[in-house]
Amino acid sequence: MFPAITFKGKTVAVFGLARSGTAAIEALQLGGATVHGWDDEPEAVEKARAAGLPVSNLHQLDFAALDTLVLSPGVPLTHPAPHWTVLKARHAGTEVLGDTEIFAREARAAGARIVAITGTNGKSTTTALTGHVLAEAGLDVDVGGNIGKAVFLLRQPVRGRVYVLELSSFQIDLMPRLKPDVGILTNITPDHLDRHGTMENYAAVKARIFEGQHTGDTALCGIDDDWCAAIAGRAAATGADVRRVSVVKDVVDGIAAHDGVLRDRRAGVVMAEIDLRAMPALKGRHNWQNACMAYGAATALGIGVKTIAAAMTGFPGLAHRMQQVGRHGAIAFVNDSKATNADAAEKALSSFSNIYWIAGGIAKAGGIEPLKPLFGNVARAYLIGQAAREFATTIGAAIPHEDCGTLENAVAAALRDARKDRKPGAVVLLSPACASFDQYPNFEERGDAFVKAVSLLSGVEMTIPGDAHAART
Repeated sequence: MFPAITFKGKTVAVFGLARSGTAAIEALQLGGATVHGWDDEPEAVEKARAAGLPVSNLHQLDFAALDTLVLSPGVPLTHPAPHWTVLKARHAGTEVLGDTEIFAREARAAGARIVAITGTNGKSTTTALTGHVLAEAGLDVDVGGNIGKAVFLLRQPVRGRVYVLELSSFQIDLMPRLKPDVGILTNITPDHLDRHGTMENYAAVKARIFEGQHTGDTALCGIDDDWCAAIAGRAAATGADVRRVSVVKDVVDGIAAHDGVLRDRRAGVVMAEIDLRAMPALKGRHNWQNACMAYGAATALGIGVKTIAAAMTGFPGLAHRMQQVGRHGAIAFVNDSKATNADAAEKALSSFSNIYWIAGGIAKAGGIEPLKPLFGNVARAYLIGQAAREFATTIGAAIPHEDCGTLENAVAAALRDARKDRKPGAVVLLSPACASFDQYPNFEERGDAFVKAVSLLSGVEMTIPGDAHAART
């Protein structure tokens, strides 16, 4: 925890008393602000009061006496309707911010740098990978925001420190002065429309990742969807160095990896190449995009190509997201427990061949019907949980399969068959395409159980710790 000195002497209301809200209250108090905290949930108010935090009923507070309302990103700013605190703030002419905006002001005042990452998909892996590359290169780096730690639980900003922040659209909506040194927009597909109203509004919020930039800043923008392609075209007006990123096509001026080889071109001239295809944690086109973005951020901060390539090779991946956890000779074990629906599982099934696929749990609407075109990548399937019978019907004669009941049985059976078949590049893949709630409280515990089951197999060399807690951290 550190003081938010840019708000010294100001009177601030903080609505939302979860982790980020309480951290913001403490930082503002340390920095010399007068703070009033509140929440719609009485339990949250009482917990904050018991912790010694200043609480005031904002219903009764004159917002004209406030300099700022700090709003939790989970609270509606515009849709489906503005929260009552937002209406009071607008009526009083009080600015409405999020904790990430206050943090960004602290970082700028201290001379720290910000790499800000957003997008519908891929932002968490891009954030983790970027932080990993920068740290491996010897930079002073902290990673947080929408991933990991709330911003005021990071280390205090100092000159030269780099903050790699994942930002949701909700957070960006509360950052009117957002100006990252490096801004990254991965992609835009329909999401959170209940909070933004329309795709146009959603895309406009995402576009703000670049709008405050100017000469000397870097904008990395995916161009593989129409929304982002249009945003990339407009970003040049800021004066920032705009780097277009594609994993669908080659680009004359930008960064592309359509064939798994990252190529950085300036005016048609190849400035650098990195072969991503053999990197264990960067399988699949979606991860190639993540790598292109991390590469662009690293080069913008002065890191050399060889250092970037070495760091990417050693990237362990995010837990439960196509994470290689161990090997038995040439057979890899991959934890993709976060794939709770067919769309998520599609990425893993398209990234490997000769897959020994563990699937099942509580099926989502449509089951695994959308995955039929990828059945050719699956050598055998091992079904678990409630969806086993439904999935067996969908698979039919297309893939040899068995109902294993439990994850532990499935892991053992998959290794048995992979050893017997001796197929090159064999992968035992947990990518359930299902929710976990029939057997596990969440996908994290399901992934931990997979890791533990793999670690107990004879002859397996783990690439991450085999105990559940260590795997999670």
